[in-house]
Amino acid sequence: MPFEVIDLFCGVGGLTCGLKQAGLNVVAGFDNDKTCEYAYTHNNKTVFHCRNIKDVSPEEINRCYSPGADKILVGCAPCQPFSTMSYKRFKDSPRELDEKYDLLSEFGRLIKGVKPMMVSMENVPEIRNSNVFKSFVALLKDRGYYTDGGQIVYCPDYGIPQNRHRFVLLASLLGKIHLLPPTHDRKKVVIRPYIEDLPKVAAGETCPTDHLHRAASLSSLNLQRIQASVPGGTWKDWPEKLRCKCHRQDSGKTYTSVYGRMSWDKIGPTMTTQFFCYGTGRYGHPEQDRALTLREGALLQTFPINYEFFSSDTKDYCMRDVARHIGNAVPVRLGEVIGVSISQQLIAHNIQP
Repeated sequence: MPFEVIDLFCGVGGLTCGLKQAGLNVVAGFDNDKTCEYAYTHNNKTVFHCRNIKDVSPEEINRCYSPGADKILVGCAPCQPFSTMSYKRFKDSPRELDEKYDLLSEFGRLIKGVKPMMVSMENVPEIRNSNVFKSFVALLKDRGYYTDGGQIVYCPDYGIPQNRHRFVLLASLLGKIHLLPPTHDRKKVVIRPYIEDLPKVAAGETCPTDHLHRAASLSSLNLQRIQASVPGGTWKDWPEKLRCKCHRQDSGKTYTSVYGRMSWDKIGPTMTTQFFCYGTGRYGHPEQDRALTLREGALLQTFPINYEFFSSDTKDYCMRDVARHIGNAVPVRLGEVIGVSISQQLIAHNIQP
């Protein structure tokens, strides 16, 4: 029987794109954000269902699969609830964390009803500290799934040029399943080959041949600051007069992870939803006096160069909205690694993916 994949919390399709690159057949994506639909369907040629997962029944999921298909169910529940900052906030009240953010339990509910052959769950590492995750793993094991409990992935180990850690859990009814071992030497994964050849643009400009290659404007003060920044440096390289008031205080002197300029031959920072803003992280371009463009952020998230996030008919768009879509996405390369890991297990059981 054919294997078919459904992607829950699919967003603009980072995970779906990677799974398809690995040769898997993704037949549907579910997400409650209507603004993701164009990018998801246009690039992946896959049906997008704008639905709140809490309102989706197992029967609705099952209708998306072809009759007789073997089912794979994957998803990345929104990870902000389990981020480092959220965990610190709720660490003394795990029950409050679990009650406030229960999308992983909704994923478990659908697994219970759909009974897929294989499952993949991707999220931030802090999710392992939640009771809802422990309940999720218990549900899988109670229903006969093999899982090793998941593993923390350091993205450069798989060719993703970001100082980023993710958590990936695979589960299967077929037997033991593990994520691929690292495919790259982390010390050799740098940003240069991903964005060096793009046309130059200045702060506030858009490339005429690629409307996603657009840089945010800079105030005159921030322009002076980035001109005083060196690759791999911090705001401590600036003249005293350019420094922020908070950085002149004792409480802010050690906070050096903002207003940074990237280095060509090092990995980049984690692409958050604010990567296009110079002051929110180490998002300064290595040479040009501006922050990353939306296209550069997408490329560092390993989206293909031709991935479209809005229609060519769109005359104007909000940079913040597109950056949110890009920053929230599963890196495409990580999706591919997950897909190849699934395919290898199928092949090991003499099943054609």
